[in-house]
Amino acid sequence: MSETIFSKIIRREIPANIVYEDDLCLAFKDVNPQAPTHILVIPKKPLERIDSADNEDKALLGHLLLTVKKVAKEAHLTNGYRVVINNGNDGGQTVDHLHLHILGDRQMQWPPG
Repeated sequence: MSETIFSKIIRREIPANIVYEDDLCLAFKDVNPQAPTHILVIPKKPLERIDSADNEDKALLGHLLLTVKKVAKEAHLTNGYRVVINNGNDGGQTVDHLHLHILGDRQMQWPPG
């Protein structure tokens, strides 16, 4: 996997507004928010996208989703929120490091676009 801005955030080479961290992942506020609350959850393990994950990543992927739940609760998103994983160019992925978007504090629309 090539070097990304997220790799630099993990290593603290680039500042970020970190709201959660553990041994496996990091969560921080998006610098270009698409909702009043927009938090990214990223694995510390370098995975380019969800398509890059395999069976050995099952526990990590589950951990990421449970972290989304924990971070959303800490952000007081009690009225609901959306979780988005973009995959590849057509999926809208702009950073080649797997990341989960938590979007909240506004009514989401369907279809998303």
